[in-house]
Amino acid sequence: MAGHSLAGLLSALGVTLEREMLERLEWLGRELLRWNRTHNLTAITDLDEVHEKHLADSLTLLPLLGNAHRLLDLGSGAGFPALPLKIACPGLEVVSVDAVGKKVAFQRHVARTLKLAGFMAVHGRAEDLSGHPCCPPGFEVITARALGSLPLLTRLAVPCLAPGGRLIAMKGADGLRELADSAEQLAAAGWTARSRELSLPQTGAGRCLITLQRNI
Repeated sequence: MAGHSLAGLLSALGVTLEREMLERLEWLGRELLRWNRTHNLTAITDLDEVHEKHLADSLTLLPLLGNAHRLLDLGSGAGFPALPLKIACPGLEVVSVDAVGKKVAFQRHVARTLKLAGFMAVHGRAEDLSGHPCCPPGFEVITARALGSLPLLTRLAVPCLAPGGRLIAMKGADGLRELADSAEQLAAAGWTARSRELSLPQTGAGRCLITLQRNI
């Protein structure tokens, strides 16, 4: 059975985009699957699932970005959430980092094709970013999708965050439990947390967006 349109999925999440942005996102989904046939970029091979679990899922972050000008996406894989956020927020400066060369190559291909000014895909490990010339500190938002534990993510984020900046960890349905398990450790390191739970419109898959801010 055919799934919801991308516009319909986004509308169900409270997100409305211009037609050109939707067309770019839809092209991104098709191009991901085209590359996937030879480069194995994602385990998802159905376009409806790409729309929901890569594109719409990435854009659940939009209400949390505020007035941020610089965003760093750690462990972005084939560019999620980095690429959809850049398409939806053309003025946002985005740096994405991933350790897998073919996934970074795909991101760079998309950025060239769509002429995404202010987007940079870095081939490297999140652990090695401190002092990296492509990632000077001062990011107001750092995102991470299914990358690691909350304490690990905070350690990775510290060298790159602007004062008062935020780390947004994209977690599955068990995100609140992970946050509870890490609460004492995070508080001791000076972090406060707030969370937002939601369900993806097509499958009902649970998501938990955890925003962490350091109080120093």
